[in-house]
Amino acid sequence: MVGGKKNAPQEMIQVGSASPFWKTRSSASPSRPTATTHHSHSNSLPESSRTRDPLGRKVVGASYSHADMLKFEALSISQPKTPLTPSGLPHPSPIPGTPTTFNDFITDTDDDWNADLSKAETTEDILANKLLTPRSIEHRPQVSSRLSGGSRNDGRRTPSYPSTKRKGSNGLKPQIEGLVRDPANSLHMIYHPPYSPDTHTEAEIERINARIARINKFKRILQASTVDLPELRKLAWNGIPDELRPMAWQLLLGYLPANSDRRVGTLERKRKEFIDGVKQAFSRGPSGLDQAIWHQISIDVPRTNPHLKLYGFETTQRCLERILYVWAIRHPASGYVQGINDLVTPFFQVFLSAYIDGEVETFDPGALPKEVLDVVEADSFWCLTKLLDGIQDNYIFAQPGIQRQVAALRDLVHRIDAPLTNHLASQGVEFIQFSFRWMNCMLMREVSVKNTIRMWDTYMSEGTQGFSDFHLYVCAAFLVRWTDQIQKMEFQDIMMFLQALPTQSWGEKEIELLLSEAFIWQSLFRNSSAHLRNPASPNPKP
Repeated sequence: MVGGKKNAPQEMIQVGSASPFWKTRSSASPSRPTATTHHSHSNSLPESSRTRDPLGRKVVGASYSHADMLKFEALSISQPKTPLTPSGLPHPSPIPGTPTTFNDFITDTDDDWNADLSKAETTEDILANKLLTPRSIEHRPQVSSRLSGGSRNDGRRTPSYPSTKRKGSNGLKPQIEGLVRDPANSLHMIYHPPYSPDTHTEAEIERINARIARINKFKRILQASTVDLPELRKLAWNGIPDELRPMAWQLLLGYLPANSDRRVGTLERKRKEFIDGVKQAFSRGPSGLDQAIWHQISIDVPRTNPHLKLYGFETTQRCLERILYVWAIRHPASGYVQGINDLVTPFFQVFLSAYIDGEVETFDPGALPKEVLDVVEADSFWCLTKLLDGIQDNYIFAQPGIQRQVAALRDLVHRIDAPLTNHLASQGVEFIQFSFRWMNCMLMREVSVKNTIRMWDTYMSEGTQGFSDFHLYVCAAFLVRWTDQIQKMEFQDIMMFLQALPTQSWGEKEIELLLSEAFIWQSLFRNSSAHLRNPASPNPKP
C-alpha cells in the first residue's frame, strides 16, 4: 500500500490434490519461457488464463501483497488454462521392468528409512558394500614461539589452516567417487594451506588454532562407528564448519544413519528410489505431467534467488524442478505450495559444496558428472522431505500451521515488547501482513542464503521442533530488533520497512546474536504458556 492507495488484489495459487496425478497426453503443449529469465515476484496471472475454483477455497501464498493479506475475498485458487512445457525434456519410452503407472511406482517405493535392516548382513555384503570407519586425522598447527615462549624448530612442518579449498580439475574435489559413496570420506580431505607465523598476528593464529580445534571436535564425533547424535547437536548449535556441514546435516535430519555400517547401503537405496521416481514421473514427457503442479513450479523456479549466479544456470533450475515436482506428487495432501522452492535451496547449496572447490554461489553445476549431480539432487530431495515432514501443516489447505504461528508470535511479542505491539495495533498493522512470509519461507526472503544456512545449523540442533517452535522465537527476536525504528513510523512506512528490512550487510555475527536472543526468549517462555495469555492483548484471538 503506497500513497494511501491499495494495490490491486493479486491471484495466488495453491496446487493441491484436486488434479489427477497423470493427465492425458495433449496434442500440443506450448513452450515455457527461457529458464534463465528472472521473473518478478508478482504472482498474478493474465485474466485470460484464470479460472475460478468452484469450491471457493481461499489460500494465501508467500509472495502475496502482505498489506492486503486480510482481504481473503480477493484470494482464489487459479488454474492455468495453458500448461507450460519444460525445455529440453526427452520423451523416452517406458523402461522395461519399471512401473508403468504412478500407483505402481508408489507401491514399489519404500519410505521406510530402516528397511535395509530387515535383510541379513553377511561378511561378503560388508566387504562389498561397506566402508570402514575412517580413522581420525588430527592435526594441530605448531604454536608460534611468540605465543608459547619456546624456540621455533625450523625443521618442523609449517602450521596450516584447515580448508577444503584446493585447486582441482574443473573446480571439482579430488577423489570425488569416495565422497559420493560415503560422506564420511570428507573427514580425510580437510586440507591445510600453509601460513607463516611471521606474517600472521597472534590474534589471527589464536583464531586459526581455535577453528582447527573445533573441526577436530566434530571429527571425533563424526568418525565414530555410531555417531553420538546428542553430542553432535550440542556441538552444532553454535555452527558447523563448512567442510563438515553436508555430513552433519544429513545425520541431524535422520537421512544418514548414525551407524556407519548402514550408511553406504542406505544412501544407495534412497538415491536409487529418487532417480527411479524422476524417471517414472517424466517417462511420458511434459504432456504426461500434472499440468497444474508443473505450471506453478516452472514459474517459481526461475525467480528463486535471482540475485545469485548459481540459481541462474539452466542445470540448477532443471534440478530444482525435478526435486519439487517429485516431492509434490508424493505429497498430494499439500501438493506444491509457493515457498517450498525457497526451502530446497539451502540443501542444494550445501550438498553441492561437498563436491566442489571454490565459491558455490557462482559455480555452474553443469560441470559436474551426471552421477554426482544425481546424488546432489537425491540428497536435497530426501532432506527437504525430512524437514517438511515436521511442518507439513504449514502447507496443507488453509495453512493452519502458519496461522497458529502468527497468532503465537503476536502474543509472544506483546509479552516481550508491549509498546511495539500497541503501536502496530494503533497503526492498523496486523501481524499476518508481514509475518506470514517469515513463517512460510523461514525468513529466507529477509536474510541471505548463507545466513540462512548458519541459522539452520541451530534449527537442526534443536531437534524435530527446530523449524517450528524455535523459529517462532527467532521471528520474535527479529521483530523486536527493529522496535526503535518501527515505533517512529506510521502504517505506510512500517509496511514498506518490514517488506525490505536492512539486512544486506548481515553476517554470521548478527545471525548468532539473533539466535542467542531467541534462545533467551525460548528459555523464559517455552512450556510456560500462561505467560503468553494476556487479556489486554491489542489483537485478541478470535
